[in-house]
Amino acid sequence: MKQGTVLYLSRKILENRPYCAAKERVLKGRAGMTRKRILYISGSLGLGHITRDLAIAKELRRQKPEVEISWLAAHPASLLLREAGEKLLPEADLYADDNVPAEDAAKGFDLNLLKYASNARREWARNVEIFKQVTRKGEFDIVIGDETYEITIALAKKQVLIEAPFVMIYDFVGCDSVTKNPVEKLGVYMWNRMWAQWDRLFSGGKNLALFVGEMEDIPDKSFGFFLPKRRDWAKAHYNFIGYILPFDPAEFTDKARTRAKLGYGQEPLVVCSIGGISIGKGLLELCGQAYPTIRQEVPDLRMVLVCGPRLRAESLQVPEGVEVRGYVPALYEHFAASDLAVVVGGGTSTLELTALRRPFIYFPLEGHFEQQIHVAGRLARHKAGVKMMFSQTNPKSLAEEVISNLGKEVHHPPIPTDGAQKADRLIKQLLSK
Repeated sequence: MKQGTVLYLSRKILENRPYCAAKERVLKGRAGMTRKRILYISGSLGLGHITRDLAIAKELRRQKPEVEISWLAAHPASLLLREAGEKLLPEADLYADDNVPAEDAAKGFDLNLLKYASNARREWARNVEIFKQVTRKGEFDIVIGDETYEITIALAKKQVLIEAPFVMIYDFVGCDSVTKNPVEKLGVYMWNRMWAQWDRLFSGGKNLALFVGEMEDIPDKSFGFFLPKRRDWAKAHYNFIGYILPFDPAEFTDKARTRAKLGYGQEPLVVCSIGGISIGKGLLELCGQAYPTIRQEVPDLRMVLVCGPRLRAESLQVPEGVEVRGYVPALYEHFAASDLAVVVGGGTSTLELTALRRPFIYFPLEGHFEQQIHVAGRLARHKAGVKMMFSQTNPKSLAEEVISNLGKEVHHPPIPTDGAQKADRLIKQLLSK
């Protein structure tokens, strides 16, 4: 073979162009090993998206182990993917980190999502370009995005064209204003107007929209003036799959066994966590400040503060006796072992605690409409958790609430947690078309 031919073929292989992917598919098909290839893009703001995405991936492989999943995700989602032994595409190292503009937009415990979206325009544009590169090089049978709004917008506006079906995963519908600022109200309206036009992307049966939750989780109000009602619109265009957990709550009914596994004793245990972001540092320090007051009533109390992957444990200033940990894998096990949890009002941590039937206090980020309205509304409907406002809470009032709820019996009804299985069935139906 001539040297020029060798160099040309080598370049083709290295670039992994559609030519190569198609040829590989044909060869595997001849050998009876036809493989479905999935591009999975996980939202990387915190850790909530990737935990449910890994649960869906596990279900996709359960009956079809030949499914090949390639991932695009930034830190800290990429951390969990590597721990799980998943295949991250090389382009994932270039994928923009959504946490950076979010943390830049935050002021203390306040994060306005519209301000974050405005700050993230450069990162979103970069991610769309990487998405273009990846889909040009590889031939995928389906593309899944978990709250990847930049990709959804690019596809809806036809800035990017792909042949593969697209699946978008949501856990809230529509934006809301949490201030009286007219600029924010206008921004909310423009976002909702664009959101209501995404129905074209999910019409015709090619693409699929999955909603993680129940219909009642969507506010029964309109997107805005002359716009459709959210719940009716979602009912027409989304598939409701219930909730997704990375564990079976039935495996954690024996708290003593879980404690023994994790090295805890019989002392009252409070676990405080801010999830996968660094914005909740003030909440962890508030918990630490409340610790001495709680100890006056509960002398043997054990308090564990979990910083997560984006906040250095040594950056916290807390009293002696409070344990501080960095990133803790499978944090839900520690929730299951606890007598009370104190968390930021994120959708995943509060959902895990609700499913585990553990008492918890949650603080929605102020200015964060999803946590303030959507997550808080869902928890109120399930009668789970105690909502508190960070700006209205001091160490004494937090200590009183902790003492009041420590070890409290939880009686709310169970929630549906088979969302990963339902997502698996719907995605496989799309793959089989």
